[in-house]
Amino acid sequence: MKNMVIAHSPDADDIFMYYAIKFGWITMKGVQFDNRALDIETLNEEALKGTYDITAISFALYPHIKEEYALLKTAVSFGEGYGPKLIKRKGMRLKRHFSVALSGKYTTNAMLFRMAYPEARITYMNFLEIEEAIVTGRVDAGVLIHESILTFHDDLEVEREMWDIWQELAGSDVPLPLGGMALRRSLPLTKAIAYEQLLIDAVTIARAHKERLSSMLMERNLVRIDAATLETYLELYANDDSIALSDIQLHAINRLFELGHEHGFYDECIDINDYLIPNEYGELRRG
Repeated sequence: MKNMVIAHSPDADDIFMYYAIKFGWITMKGVQFDNRALDIETLNEEALKGTYDITAISFALYPHIKEEYALLKTAVSFGEGYGPKLIKRKGMRLKRHFSVALSGKYTTNAMLFRMAYPEARITYMNFLEIEEAIVTGRVDAGVLIHESILTFHDDLEVEREMWDIWQELAGSDVPLPLGGMALRRSLPLTKAIAYEQLLIDAVTIARAHKERLSSMLMERNLVRIDAATLETYLELYANDDSIALSDIQLHAINRLFELGHEHGFYDECIDINDYLIPNEYGELRRG
């Protein structure tokens, strides 16, 4: 029995999308899957080291790991009129060189923030610590991600939506690419295709049985939010558009990479379509 780790973040959308595998609703012959939950920047850093075969990443990281990992077409999170939020204490006026807490150097929100606020003084920390750091005055502001965008402290207010920053930078009304999944390129292609299909099936089944799966996650204390917030959050980041990348989502990812290249974050501009798993190979073999 081969053991395969699926590394993902502990936020509710990842737990929801991958726990159909954890609960045994989706299986693969000869493979035992182990879910490992780590904060997003730890996942990004581990991807740079090549630690896990299957791992969640921030889309902004992908050009840095393109030679070692293929991008999967499923379990993706995008913002559509929403996304991470730049938060400050109520009534505070941010100066040009304000201090800010971000969830990690390689996160998508950090790259977009650095484009919009090149003079801000940045501190990177675990996303779970950012809200408290703002409330206590350790930093002037911070970018909240995951469930925190729905439940932040009453003493805080939104300075700016990352969605608005993205729209201004992208110059068009395309979804905001936040995170997805990557798979090690050294795996045999037939296995890679099978693993991607397994994840597609997991997200499909999770969506088809959303109420039952959500109840199981709540009963087992696997998510940090209440039932109503979970319902809202899943419709933001683990919705039907998370099952398989669409053409507009692929275009949005490429626009992110173009911006990253233009602002000096990447040495070259890549087309994400060249870095997906070629599923047609499996179809040709079956044919």
